[in-house]
Amino acid sequence: MKAMILFMSVALMQVPCYAAGQGQEVDKIDHALNRITYGARPGDREKVKALGLQNFIDAQLAPSSIAESPVVLQQLADTADLRRSSKELISKFVELLKEQKALKRQNSALADAVQKQGADMQMASTLTGVQTFGAGKKAGGAAGGKYKNLVQAGAVETKLVRAIESPRQLNELMTDFWFNHFNISMSKGLDRVLVSAYEEQAIRPNVMGKFRSLLGSTMHHPAMMFYLDNAQNTKAGFAANNPKNKKKGINENYARELLELHTLGVDGGYTQKDIQELARVLTGWGMPPLRGNVPDAAAYWASFDPRRHDFGDKVVLGRTIKGTGAGEIEQVLDMIAVHPSTANRVGFKIAQFFVDDNPPKPLVDKLSATFQQSGGDIRSVLKTLFASTEFWDQKYTGNKFKSPLHFTVSTFRATGLKVEQPMLLVQFLKLQGQPVYACLTPDGYKYTKEAWLNPDGLMKRIDFATRLSIANRDLINYQNVLPAVNGGKLSEKTLTAINSAPPMQKVGALLGSPEFMRY
Repeated sequence: MKAMILFMSVALMQVPCYAAGQGQEVDKIDHALNRITYGARPGDREKVKALGLQNFIDAQLAPSSIAESPVVLQQLADTADLRRSSKELISKFVELLKEQKALKRQNSALADAVQKQGADMQMASTLTGVQTFGAGKKAGGAAGGKYKNLVQAGAVETKLVRAIESPRQLNELMTDFWFNHFNISMSKGLDRVLVSAYEEQAIRPNVMGKFRSLLGSTMHHPAMMFYLDNAQNTKAGFAANNPKNKKKGINENYARELLELHTLGVDGGYTQKDIQELARVLTGWGMPPLRGNVPDAAAYWASFDPRRHDFGDKVVLGRTIKGTGAGEIEQVLDMIAVHPSTANRVGFKIAQFFVDDNPPKPLVDKLSATFQQSGGDIRSVLKTLFASTEFWDQKYTGNKFKSPLHFTVSTFRATGLKVEQPMLLVQFLKLQGQPVYACLTPDGYKYTKEAWLNPDGLMKRIDFATRLSIANRDLINYQNVLPAVNGGKLSEKTLTAINSAPPMQKVGALLGSPEFMRY
């Protein structure tokens, strides 16, 4: 098996493109299944052919028209945290952390008491007090940690089940695309319990709608307020007058990323002064109040505290924003959501995601123009993309390299396997450097070959595919999986490698092939 893994790794590193490089013309249906879904499942090609390619694309652009998978519906029913308000999630987490701290204090006092007593008491405590101390410490650590882990596990499992099982494949791709565009990380503080609600409530409902709605919902979600530290962003002098808020003052983190990553881009025409002024606009926005009666709607979203807000006038991108309070940020979002630089940035990223790591400028220009003409309508931009000659051009066929998440999901889709042990997938993604919801930097995970194509990563992927196929050899077979891989069209080198493999390893060799790694 090691020899086969090495052979396929070298082959994949050398083969530039299985369509253009091999002189094969890839069927449009195969290309659509590669690019508009996480990869074909057995029988998908025949379904699309019967439905008609354009009808398939139109349906994917209108996900609500597609009946959801019963497997997904059951997973959603079992994951209540997706629907909980931020206030409820945070309050539960904070409450358990307080219990944990109280137990630690109790344990510390108990340990001190044990140390002060004589040897006889210490001997007795070996059977009583020390055991209590150990149990208390374990319980204390489990209090907040167990809840956090349950929320995270449910979020990650639901994301994987949706990506693998949902027939609304374009919707799943765009949800992941926009999550990375507006990235937060469950590695940080309260976002450990907010990440699932963030994707479910701020990202997912808007992935095919207006960019302005997506921009606003992410800005107003407590997960973003916490991740980029805007919950600490207050008017100058506020901390001096409020001893309990010593860490608070002007914080530019979110303002900077709002311009650099979420909208205009680093070369989008803004200045450091614009960042500073936008930070002033954002003062006062933070987490929902955890005490008192809070309206149901407000419990889900960021709150505005006028005491912490800078009511002076600001100038952002040459436009004066009067110091009126909470409505100031809406004026700025209205402006930057339709800015030409934002249109160009979104057009570039979508073209890069679906077509090429270095997308052709004419395509980017088309998408940017549609973005501006439609008022930032994402569905319209995607329609322009799928109608473009560049999207279907053989020059760009098979030149994208799957991220670890894409590879893992497409492996399960191609084989038809169910997610019986999601934690195995979670561990593999960590091993590959793409733990779900855990990119530490605000720019999110990359979708380029440069980010993921390396010998060590390939070896691990091929080993994963081989072990998975061997472990499930009674459930999958080569002939069933083959049509899901580029319509069954393979290069001579790949066929040679597969035919030389033992029968038990043929599916693994297929899933480790250049044709499967690329899309």
